Amino acid sequence: MAHRERSCAQTTSVPVERRRDIRVVVNLPGRYVLPRRRAVDGKPPAFACRLVNASPHGLMVAASVVGAVGEPVAAQFEEFGRLDGVILRRLYGGFAMSIEVTGERLAQLEAKLVWLDRLQRKAVANERRHDRMVPRTPQSIVVLADGTTLPCRIIDMSASGAAVTAALTPPLGMPLAVGAVVGRVVRRFAGGFAVEFVETQEIATLERLLIRSPVRARAMSAMPPPEDGGEIVIIDA
Repeated sequence: MAHRERSCAQTTSVPVERRRDIRVVVNLPGRYVLPRRRAVDGKPPAFACRLVNASPHGLMVAASVVGAVGEPVAAQFEEFGRLDGVILRRLYGGFAMSIEVTGERLAQLEAKLVWLDRLQRKAVANERRHDRMVPRTPQSIVVLADGTTLPCRIIDMSASGAAVTAALTPPLGMPLAVGAVVGRVVRRFAGGFAVEFVETQEIATLERLLIRSPVRARAMSAMPPPEDGGEIVIIDA
């Protein structure tokens, strides 16, 4: 009898350990705030970001504004909701942060990560009709009607449009081009805006048309070097 009880305990402990150790490579758009900072209106400014990988204990985030090590950060993702923590490491193009979740919230996060892991291994069918993708190199340019170009970061893209973050927040309906693809602004959100393409694009050539790199170096040079020796964020590991 004691032997049976030990066997059961060993069997049930494996999934729990796997959940707590799992780290999933993801490409999910989101936004974050650094609560200690304030904009002109007195509220913390929101920035667009992209979740690179996640575990039950921490996240790696691609972002243009990087806080100090130990600074509180609150990140919001559609798949996970709001996740609070502190910045653990500064990276080129982003940061690593802890996650402060316990109890039922932690169990829900672990279950979601397991599901995403299975989805990536094609064990779960993804029923979304129009999948959004994240480009391998998200830095590009926005071209305005008068020919002005601005550096931007593409949060995600699909055959019909793209979500973009840039220093400019254009008005709804404004025509512009993201890289070489012409469209118009159809939605604005905290930290960016959505562009609907004039023509539906072929997925096979979409990234090549969207990505334009002449201002990439200027956009990245404004970021101070990381404090931990220069780690590189690899988006598609």
